[in-house]
Amino acid sequence: MKKILFTAFCCWCLLVLCQTTSFAQTQFKLLATKKTSTMQKELNEAADAGYRFEDVTGGKTTFGGSEVVVIMSKTAEDENKGRYQYKLLATSKTSTMQKEMQEAGDNGFEFTGQTVLDTFIGGDEVVVILEKDTKAEIKRYEYKLLATSKTSTMQKELSQAGDAGFNFVGSTVGKTAFGGSEVVIITRRVVQTK
Repeated sequence: MKKILFTAFCCWCLLVLCQTTSFAQTQFKLLATKKTSTMQKELNEAADAGYRFEDVTGGKTTFGGSEVVVIMSKTAEDENKGRYQYKLLATSKTSTMQKEMQEAGDNGFEFTGQTVLDTFIGGDEVVVILEKDTKAEIKRYEYKLLATSKTSTMQKELSQAGDAGFNFVGSTVGKTAFGGSEVVIITRRVVQTK
């Protein structure tokens, strides 16, 4: 009888344990806005709530028109509240994007995604999202933005960037202020760890 009670008790304990052990379910947050300044604010508000960037795209949505759409996620196990900071850069001038990306890279921000967005004020703009892990060792990045309408030129520039130690991180095709339709490629290399 004791064996039966002991076995029943063990089964009951396993049942309770299995029911109380929850598998980490992923929660998603979709952010969508026409204004890039609003998106940076929303990215950082979601990050403060424990969400982390997953992907970005730009395009026309049925009801919103031309919008930046970002997906973020978190699980119950994540301890990410306030851990990540985001910076969103948007411009139609490649020289401006290069300068702003380098400033962010100097402050430890790492490329996470890019897209092209048709904005009301700026026309087609390249949008880049960068992330900084505030709890990790700070890495300083050097960014090199390559933009050209000729793929043969891009091959040459990519090869030169690779020879200089740069790694590919993202690409888009879109219209820029001076070049018309261009392939825009972003490369980076770690310069220093603080």
